[in-house]
Amino acid sequence: MAEMMGEMDIAFPNLGIYLTNVPKTIMIGNFGIALYGIIIAVGMLLGLALSSKVAEKTGQDPDMIWDLGPALLFFSVLGARIYYVIFMWDFYKDDPIQILNLRGGGLAIYGGIIAGVATIFLFCKIKKKKFPLVMDTVMYGLLFGQILGRWGNFFNREVFGEYTDSLLAMRIPVSMVRARDISESIAAHMTEGTNYIQVHPTFLYEGMWNLMILIFLLVYLKHKRFDGEIALIYFAGYGIGRALIESIRTDQLFLTGTTIPVSMALGIAMAAVSIVADLVIRAKINKGTK
Repeated sequence: MAEMMGEMDIAFPNLGIYLTNVPKTIMIGNFGIALYGIIIAVGMLLGLALSSKVAEKTGQDPDMIWDLGPALLFFSVLGARIYYVIFMWDFYKDDPIQILNLRGGGLAIYGGIIAGVATIFLFCKIKKKKFPLVMDTVMYGLLFGQILGRWGNFFNREVFGEYTDSLLAMRIPVSMVRARDISESIAAHMTEGTNYIQVHPTFLYEGMWNLMILIFLLVYLKHKRFDGEIALIYFAGYGIGRALIESIRTDQLFLTGTTIPVSMALGIAMAAVSIVADLVIRAKINKGTK
């Protein structure tokens, strides 16, 4: 494996994979379109398509998902950006115009989830739909979108963890990475004569974790005990996985005035509440069937 990497290269040395000229944008004439944005957009559309199929399979109107889609996508992206900016305000306060620069990344999934749940709730109130059932249906699309969307982070050279020499270790040229994402540990493992960092590909870990959750939920769909259970399982499963993965990420957002990562705290809380809620509802159902 080369000691000096090309500026646009990405490598997984312990897998023997060396990718050259991995682009961040696609050029159409003189106009560049960020692959990050393309992947996020495609993930959202395919996610809606999957949720539409689930709606059809569960006896709902699949067109409902496409009616919900535009508002859900808009407010989810808006919520994800607002959440990120709030917890990165020290970075944006001196140059607020950068808040509008989505090409450089900066979407926090929890902000998107919060805004998305609120959008679904209002939609169900207006359209007189069952909120728990619609939540279950949308979760499949959300997971698919998250899985695909994490590859936007790959092309953007972001959402990575601390130094590692594990099997999945990833190398990225320093010039392609935000300086604030390079921790002291990563810098300490950089050797003289090299121009790259070697890190945990946490975007990949999260994508793989979400894929396992999606497969489980697809299999579990016909076995669910009550409307809303799919959503609770997603919140619990994603919360646990995200809390674990967040512990090694270097681009953490912290609770104001603390060194506690927001996503870790929220993931643990979300998982705990979801597990308790699922157990309580199951107990009530079991009690009612005796």
